[in-house]
Amino acid sequence: MVSKQLHSPKLQSDNFTSLSICKSGQMPRFNPDKELSHMCTKLWTLDVNRLVPGKDYNLDLQGETKVYKREDKAKDPLFLNVNEDKLKKLPTFKAFIALLDNYATETGVPEEVTPQEEKENRHFLDEIMKTKVMKKCHEYLVKKQLASNDASQFKQQLYDLWFKLYRRTRGMREADSSGFEHVFVGECRGGTDEVIGFHNWIQYYLEEKRGNVDYQGWIRPRGKKSRSSATDSHSQLISIQFTWKSDTKPVGSSFIGTSPEFEVALYTLVFFAGQHGKNYISVADYDIELVVHKMGDKLGSSYPVSLHKE
Repeated sequence: MVSKQLHSPKLQSDNFTSLSICKSGQMPRFNPDKELSHMCTKLWTLDVNRLVPGKDYNLDLQGETKVYKREDKAKDPLFLNVNEDKLKKLPTFKAFIALLDNYATETGVPEEVTPQEEKENRHFLDEIMKTKVMKKCHEYLVKKQLASNDASQFKQQLYDLWFKLYRRTRGMREADSSGFEHVFVGECRGGTDEVIGFHNWIQYYLEEKRGNVDYQGWIRPRGKKSRSSATDSHSQLISIQFTWKSDTKPVGSSFIGTSPEFEVALYTLVFFAGQHGKNYISVADYDIELVVHKMGDKLGSSYPVSLHKE
């Protein structure tokens, strides 16, 4: 697993967060990092390009499944429809989508970044840095002395974090992965039938539309004993099971409808200001376990897990 290849650097947050231990038989008490929660909620509020459920897209959650089961509980796709005008016209969405076909999805296959692909990577960073979401992220990291105040230097910091290649597969001499590829595009672990990464709804929707993804069902938030799928079709953080190019993702968690700049800002902020591993935050109406794995100064993985909110 990826976690065996990662090391745990010194924690960079003064606010250790956890699920506090409760009495036996009870769910642990959620104890979010207040400062990170405050900042991440600001990012959420500033995400003016976020799509609206029931207006810009609709989901068909269908049947519930379990992480350990391999039984298709959904005969139809997850997405009923998406407002593709926004995907095509919003500059950050358009620049993001242009990057999704730049990778060999199987780990163990060396990656090569062409001059055109590097140009596309940097154009994407230019576009997201025009948004209030990324400006707020930058402002906070500068305040915490975790980023340069110079915009061009910060863009390079982002480039190294998200696009610089590294070796994910043991025994590989060449680089075969990057933070962007793992988190947003997804990878198929070579020699197995396992999908790793793939935590972005836009990539999911486009791959489902192409027939490369088969939705298998939804997975309830951790700690919730009962749930009606009808009431959760408007949720903007879900966990699902699916197959991709015949490989399986037993459980994949991602935001739905959020903009690329929000997700880059959120994961970047927590990478630098949070801790390696699990970070507990409250964002808008969601209690979240935000997992960040670090490959030195590069992003190994990052994804949100929805927790039941009492």
